[in-house]
Amino acid sequence: MKKITITLLFAFTVINIFGQAPTISKANDLVTNKVTNPVKKVPLDKALILIYDYDGSLFAFDLESESIAWTVKATDSHTEMCANAVTLQDGVVYVPFINGEIFAIDNQTGAVFWKSRLGNSTDQIVLKDQIPIINDGKLYLTSQNQNIYALNTKDGSLVWNYKLDSPNNDIPVLFFDNKIFTQSANNLYSFEAHTGKLVYQKSFDEPLHGKPVTDGENIFIANEKNVVYALSPNKPDILWQFKLDENQYNIKERIFCKDKKVYFAAQGEAVSSIYAVDSKTGTQIWKTDFKDDNIEYITEESDNVWGYTRKAKLFQLDITNGEIAFETKLTTKPISNLEFAVDDYLYYYSDAALIQFEFKTKDENEIYLRTSIKDDVYSAFVKLIR
Repeated sequence: MKKITITLLFAFTVINIFGQAPTISKANDLVTNKVTNPVKKVPLDKALILIYDYDGSLFAFDLESESIAWTVKATDSHTEMCANAVTLQDGVVYVPFINGEIFAIDNQTGAVFWKSRLGNSTDQIVLKDQIPIINDGKLYLTSQNQNIYALNTKDGSLVWNYKLDSPNNDIPVLFFDNKIFTQSANNLYSFEAHTGKLVYQKSFDEPLHGKPVTDGENIFIANEKNVVYALSPNKPDILWQFKLDENQYNIKERIFCKDKKVYFAAQGEAVSSIYAVDSKTGTQIWKTDFKDDNIEYITEESDNVWGYTRKAKLFQLDITNGEIAFETKLTTKPISNLEFAVDDYLYYYSDAALIQFEFKTKDENEIYLRTSIKDDVYSAFVKLIR
């Protein structure tokens, strides 16, 4: 058991700045927005799958006609990279591009409702590894110019922003209990979601580099090395901390909560592992090891932990005990998330094609074949319209 209960908080530097107002935008924090059509609820075209390609373009592929329905690209992206994910709400697709643009798009037609830009075209602000978090008419994300932004989902206008401590903000934020939680370098921030008022800021000895998640009661976040912390959402109290096995590290976005448990995957030089930990106590429930291979991605689906490794091994674990229920070596290398369509198959994007993987036959069907290939593939993202 790797649990360490914290009773003395002087080991950490805590900065409590209650009631501090959000910062006012300066020139390099500028947000401009252009509305083409009023945002409205749009019926879902369930024949489509969204593909955020690694060349930086977003397109909808019709699985019935096997053709591209529409494509949207950033105006002047300085680099070809997907870098982010998309969010679908009420039939509207919200997508951040790496060049600092955010679009709201009709899922059926690809028509743009509005477009916002953080910064300007000459001094581009980078958006990286962001998933637009939407609640109560606001969209939240962080940028590489040290800012967290709240935008109006109706027109993309700025609601509030706040200057963070570090420009390296490439982890999605968390909305919970009418608050926004985000990390920046050694700091964890809690904001009032509606106003942007700072609830607390807590500083740690090591930089944080994990996606914040919640079990519906507390907050969990990992540092860039080998520790997962449990914190109170209302005050900067560390409830427990969990240390990974020796020579393991780098949880990043490989973490989620389910039924009062925290699940996370750590990489390692010789062994990478998936852990299940009690969210109340920090006690380890089970651990599953992968030798001589690193876990690249995990997710929860139908009370199972699914994921794949760097060497393209697709796996399914029983969420109750961590036992391997399914495992296969893929011939195509996943670079995206996994999208589960029905009980028979799932989708992922490889470095060459959109793949439909059939569970029974283990066939890897190429549904859409890319016309160009890049050697330095970063990532991609897929999402079924549903």
